[in-house]
Amino acid sequence: MVAASIQIVEGNPHLRSLLGWHLQQVGYWVHQSADLQQARDMFLHRQPNLIILDSELPDGDSLELCRWLQQQRQSLILMLSARDAETDIVAGLRAGADDYMTKPFGMQEFLARVEALMRRSRTVAVPVLLDYGDLKIDLVQRRVRLNSQLIDLTPQEFSLLYVLAQAGGQPLSRSELLRKAWPDEIDNHRTVDTHVLSLRKKIEIDPRQPNLIQTVRNVGYRFNSEMVDADGSARSSRRPPLRPLSKLAEI
Repeated sequence: MVAASIQIVEGNPHLRSLLGWHLQQVGYWVHQSADLQQARDMFLHRQPNLIILDSELPDGDSLELCRWLQQQRQSLILMLSARDAETDIVAGLRAGADDYMTKPFGMQEFLARVEALMRRSRTVAVPVLLDYGDLKIDLVQRRVRLNSQLIDLTPQEFSLLYVLAQAGGQPLSRSELLRKAWPDEIDNHRTVDTHVLSLRKKIEIDPRQPNLIQTVRNVGYRFNSEMVDADGSARSSRRPPLRPLSKLAEI
């Protein structure tokens, strides 16, 4: 099942990261842009289902971008703005926005509006489970099973695993992982390494020779979804049995 894709176009890096993190926690693919040029390029490349658009971007007119996006007729648009005057709201809606939220706003209201817009699009369904054969990631219960065993992950370990898995095998830098998997703005790459090491101890056959979360030299880490078949069987009949897991959660 393919997840809905959301593009965030927001000039404030902290808010952009925070919105992205919360959207990822409920199962959306998230792509982030900081300005108009990045937004256009990413839109053409990713073709998202929904665009979260800041009304005041640092390098141009957001309303002009909104009109251009609306002309593509491919994505719904949720505009975010600190301007709450009726004339500003009307201008945003007339430019092509499908909904308009004024800042500041509550995160639950934001997620509810996103959900309502995604119901209108009805193009794809948000997954409840990422199935990689031996490894299954439950996005609703935020649980992970390996060979049917329930693995006890911390909330941060779960977020890190999910972000790696949703990248589709593409390597992610430590900076990208910090931006996408952490709720707060952190600039310590060692934080990523520490959590990857902890995650490997829980889900790898041999953490010293990891196959699932691989290190990509001079880049960062990637999730190796090719390790198992879609039907749940191991790709190699010589794959060693899983070692006993020391930490299991209560069902």
